[in-house]
Amino acid sequence: MKIIRVEPILVRTPMALDDSVPHAGGAPKTDVHTVLVKVETDEGITGWGEAFANAGWQSTLSALAQLVGPRVLGKDPSNIAQIQADLHRSLYNTGRSGPTVFAVSGLDIALWDIAAKRASMPLYKLLGGSARTTLPAYASLLRYGEAAVVERKTREAIERGYRFVKLHENKRDCISAAKRACGSEVPLMVDCSCPWTVDEAIAAARELADQDLAWLEEPIYPPDDHAGLARLRALAPMPIAAGENCSNLMEFKRMMEVGAIGIAQPSITKIGGISEIRKVFALGEAHGVTVVPHSPYFGPGLMASIHVCAAAAREIPVERYYCDFAATPFSDQIDPKDGAFAIPQEPGLGRDPDERLVARMRVG
Repeated sequence: MKIIRVEPILVRTPMALDDSVPHAGGAPKTDVHTVLVKVETDEGITGWGEAFANAGWQSTLSALAQLVGPRVLGKDPSNIAQIQADLHRSLYNTGRSGPTVFAVSGLDIALWDIAAKRASMPLYKLLGGSARTTLPAYASLLRYGEAAVVERKTREAIERGYRFVKLHENKRDCISAAKRACGSEVPLMVDCSCPWTVDEAIAAARELADQDLAWLEEPIYPPDDHAGLARLRALAPMPIAAGENCSNLMEFKRMMEVGAIGIAQPSITKIGGISEIRKVFALGEAHGVTVVPHSPYFGPGLMASIHVCAAAAREIPVERYYCDFAATPFSDQIDPKDGAFAIPQEPGLGRDPDERLVARMRVG
């Protein structure tokens, strides 16, 4: 079997919104961009992957088209480890993080999709199997910045069956509003999105001590200040989580060695795909750090995260950005039911995208 084509595809999926419009980077967020990676083989098996697209998707598309795709044409897609090693070694001068690694991530996910399809089994079984049929999902709310809206959205998520809720807020009134909705029964996590210095984060963590947070996520800027995170973790009254901004295994190694995190959050579309995220799981086990992947995706990135988590020894909640769509190429398999994801049982990642919708939503 040989790879005959690698096609990057940018898809824009409009969100179904009510009167409360979330924000990202200070601007209204009304849609989601997804960089799909379609890998075709000479035996007719096609794999689908996803590269990180929440920021700088233009550069990721270029990296796929100009750097990553051409290097793997003609190669056997089943040689995943060798392909990964060759790409990382040949491209390290373009950066050990950022668009090049995002592109490698998308390719890797597609190669694992091909491998599982070729083996006629769902991916999680190829990764070690599981007795589970579902995994708990947690509602990862978008940022609203208004306490009343945050409380309403939190109650709505709980009514839909979610038993874990995460905010993307850093104001006390918004966090307290969500805590009122969660009570003592539903764990509440807070992703701050890197707003504070170390001293500011220490003060904020102490101020939030009475909120009984399951974790405080990405509280410090810059996110690679591992010594600062370790200082915060030593003083904070709640667990500290981070890692979505790490794009290679060595960053996680350094974080764990200095005691910066209790919860590691590798992102499968940023870290190097399935191949690399599995190494982070092993590293976490060696350092006594819990691994809960970051997965704010609505396609192969989310589906790959579900499979990787399903194959883990312990139950891991899977992040689902809390928003709805009128239509999506991946249909209902990206939607939890009663707060849980069904683990896909089709060969590969799951059902392939509806290519008619991909064509309709494609940008460029």
